[in-house]
Formats: sequence, structure tokens, C-alpha cells
Amino acid sequence: MSWTHHPHSRRRALTTATGLIAATAVPMTTAPGATASSRAAEAQGPSAAAASYTNPVIWQDFADIDIIRVGDTYYYSASTMHYSPGAPILRSYDLVNWEFAGHSVPVLDFGAKYDLNGARGYVRGIWASSLAYRPSNRTFLWLGQIDFAKTYIYTATAVEGPWSRLTTIDNAYYDAGLLVDSDDTLYVAYGNTTINVAQLSADGRTQVRTQQVFSTPSSIGTLEGSRFYKINGNYYIFLTRPANGQYILKSTSGPFGPYTLRQVLLDLRGPVSGGGVPHQGGLVQTANGAWHYMAFVDAYPGGRIPVLAPITWTSDGWPTIQLVNGAWGASYPSPAVPTPPRQVTPLIGVDTFDGTTLKPKWEWNHNPDNSKWSVNNGLTLQTATVTGDLYWARNTLTHRIQGPTSTATIQLDHSTMRDGDRAGLALLRDSSAWIGLKRDGGTTRVVMVNGLTMDTNWNTTGTGTEAASAAVSGGRIWLRATADIRPGAARPGTFSYSTDGTTFTRLGSSFTMGNDWRFFMGYRYALFNYATQALGGSVRVARFELSTP
Repeated sequence: MSWTHHPHSRRRALTTATGLIAATAVPMTTAPGATASSRAAEAQGPSAAAASYTNPVIWQDFADIDIIRVGDTYYYSASTMHYSPGAPILRSYDLVNWEFAGHSVPVLDFGAKYDLNGARGYVRGIWASSLAYRPSNRTFLWLGQIDFAKTYIYTATAVEGPWSRLTTIDNAYYDAGLLVDSDDTLYVAYGNTTINVAQLSADGRTQVRTQQVFSTPSSIGTLEGSRFYKINGNYYIFLTRPANGQYILKSTSGPFGPYTLRQVLLDLRGPVSGGGVPHQGGLVQTANGAWHYMAFVDAYPGGRIPVLAPITWTSDGWPTIQLVNGAWGASYPSPAVPTPPRQVTPLIGVDTFDGTTLKPKWEWNHNPDNSKWSVNNGLTLQTATVTGDLYWARNTLTHRIQGPTSTATIQLDHSTMRDGDRAGLALLRDSSAWIGLKRDGGTTRVVMVNGLTMDTNWNTTGTGTEAASAAVSGGRIWLRATADIRPGAARPGTFSYSTDGTTFTRLGSSFTMGNDWRFFMGYRYALFNYATQALGGSVRVARFELSTP
């Protein structure tokens, strides 16, 4: 998760630690489990049409990565904090092209603050968690702790769901990695600086034992973000030093150790200009025996984005990243995999809200009031909250921003808004702005609002200032937000509108999107409708389009 009980501890741990050294390349050796034929296939790579890939493999915010393979399909789980549903699952057949598959946590039912009911859950909720597959009962498992209090396990027989809660454990497995051992025993590696291993009962519902297995030397500082593996009979715990290092523990004597430590990377130059050091991800093996490491790069204002690199192994069983000119490569040969059964669904494009359910690319800001929204070949948002503060407004629907730059456009029917209602399209984070409609005294205007802000405790410090406006007539409008999320500096977001869907008019000046890491989640596009006077109004979103230049 890259932080503990205080939101500033991530960087404090980083700046007070010592012993920084440069990462170096290690000669390539055979991956554990690889055969001569599989090594030859990997060397040859896939067809010429997809001979290489470019990092980042996804330019969207998917942090605290856990990655697994089941058969010839790869699954990727990530953090979502206060967004609901939580713990998204992506699916791929080649480790490079990904699509949304579902969410492991259907609703954040961990207290009223996740409902925006008298309290708020910003920067709480789904932190670094773990996804695993148990072949003995053909079940997927998700494990994660909430609010430093309890650990929850959810299960499903398909990643699309339905997911249901298997158990609650009265121990907070912080930044946990779940291992299904070859004998079907369930183990959990977890902790910050002090690393522990727990064994679960055969049904996964209770803890059988827990034991400290490692204490991080003061020369390193903080280690967390456990991922737990069994490879060639050895046990490995993959650990992150936030936000610039990766280490691995190895035991040849069983899951409870003893463990020895080796550095995997430290201050390694990443492949994204302006971005950070690749870290806090997971290892995955292809069907032919090759290994890869999927990590994320701090890349604000967009968030934390995944990068992929091949892994080789030393003769004595330690993983090594294949570097390019001493750095994580901007591109590598594509993994050699079987021909995918189909093309995955692109992460960008048009959504007309067909059918009667939201697609899994959408997540609400906190849990929604399900009585106040519907999908039926269009998205209807009824006002669900009377407030003057977007950060308190329920039923704000969010979509990740595609980098390095992208544009979101919505077609909005506002004919059933009521006086006092506010509806539109936001660039949402702890400093936000939006374009949308204000209806007051029977008159509707299109406005650009900025100055929505939070402090570092995620309390609202500014509810926004109207920076520009224009009169509109009729009941339909197109709203557009364009976001530049290249990392390394604060970047601009701009807003425009159209009355015909073709000619757009800029409204207001550029909004500066901040690149502070402490909110963790990157900026998102957000659709909202809230009341400032009384409930009863609604809007209908007929179309959402996410496009890149």
C-alpha cells in the first residue's frame, strides 16, 4: 500500500532510510520450470505483428498489483480505496492487452463512512490486497484488511462474479499476499517492517497460527506489500520498500522460514518519463515457464500505472529483472503465449449504457444509493444528496483517465433537473474542477467551477468557485473534459461544451491538476448530479466517450 497509519509515513520512511545503491543488470539464466522447448519459444517471441510491447502496458491508475495466471488467462487485482465496487479485476491473455472483468468486493459494507452517511471514507477502504486461485475447488479468493481492524476474504467461481464474503478474521493482515500451497494449505504473508506468516484453516475461514518470520534491518527502513510464492519447492515473499525498492525473502525450509533477504531493485530508472521507480507488484509465470514482473510507477496526476519486465533467475534461485541500458525497459519482446481466444475489450471507447447494468470499468465515489440510479440504454442519475459540496454528494460515478492525455465527452439530457440542482462532468481528486449545469430560478446555465479542495485529512476546504458560465436552452448538452496526466509536474485540465455534439466551445481557463501523491488515487473523470435545495430532479447520460489524440 506504500503507507501506514499516518498519510505522511510513506515518504518519511523513504527519506530516513539509508544504504541506497544503484540497480545493476544480472546475466540472464534459466527461469525455474522452463523446458528447452519453452525457452526456445520464448526466445522466438510471438508473431511479427506483436513482436514487442511498450511500457506502461496500461496508462491508467491500477496500483498495488497482484497478478496470477489460471490456465492461459491472466488476472490482475488492484487497490481502489473509497471507490465502490472495490478491488477491480483485469483479464489478459498475453500480459500486455487487458480488459475489465469484474470486482472482488461488490460493496464497501465496512461502516457508514463508506456510504457518505455522516462520515467519509476517502483514502480508506481497499488498500493493497491479494488475489489467488484455489484449484482444489476451482475458486478465486480475494483477501484484504480494512481500516487496520479486520481482514476479509471473498470468493467466487468466476472473476465476473458473483463474489461473496467467505469470512471475517479478527486480525488485520496489512499489505497481505495469499499463497495456495501445493498441498492446498492457505498461507498469508503480511506486515510493515515486521513480516509475518499466518496459516489459515482448511476452509479458509479462520487463522490457525501466525508467526513473525522477518524483521527489516534499519539500513533498509520499511518493507511492506507482501506477495507470497512457492517456486521449485522454495518459499518467496516479495516485498516493497516504498517507493523506490523491491526486495525478496527466500526460505528453503518451509513457509515459516527461516528467510534470507536479497535486493531486487533500488532507485532503478523507470520507463515513464517523469514517473517514479517501478515497485510494489507481483511475479507471474507464463504457461511455457517464462517469468515476468508487473510493477507500478508513481505517475501523478494520473495515479500509479503498471509496467512489465521479464524476470530471469540466478543459478541459486533468486529473481533478476532483465534491464535495458541499466534501466527498466521502455519496451521488451512480447511474452510468448498461445494465440488469444479473442480480442479483449478496449479500456477506452464509447459506452451508451446499453443493457441494465453498469460495465465493470465504472466505480462510484463511495457506495451509491441504489434507489437513485438506473441503467436502461442510458444512465439515469437522480439527485441522492442535498449538499453544496461535491465531495459529500452520493452517486458520483467515476472512470479512470487514460494517459498520457485523453478526453471524456458525455451527452446529457437535463430537461428534468430541478431548481438548485447541479449536474455535470468533473476532474475528481482532492483538488477538483467541473463543467456542468446549474439550474436556479427556472433558468439553466452551463458553468465551469474550480477551487474544490480537501486538506490532508480529506476534509473539504473549498466547495468551488464559478469561474465562467454561459446561457443554454433546450434540454440536451454535450460536456467535455480533457486531461493531461503526464507525470512529473502539475498538468492542465480543460473543459468545453456543445449544443449540437459537433462544435465545442471552451469554458473557463485551464484547471491545474496537482501531482501530490498523498491522495494515492489519481484523477478520474466523474459524472454527478446533486441537489442544493431538495431531492427529486434527475439527468440522463445517453453516451460517454473516452478518446485519445
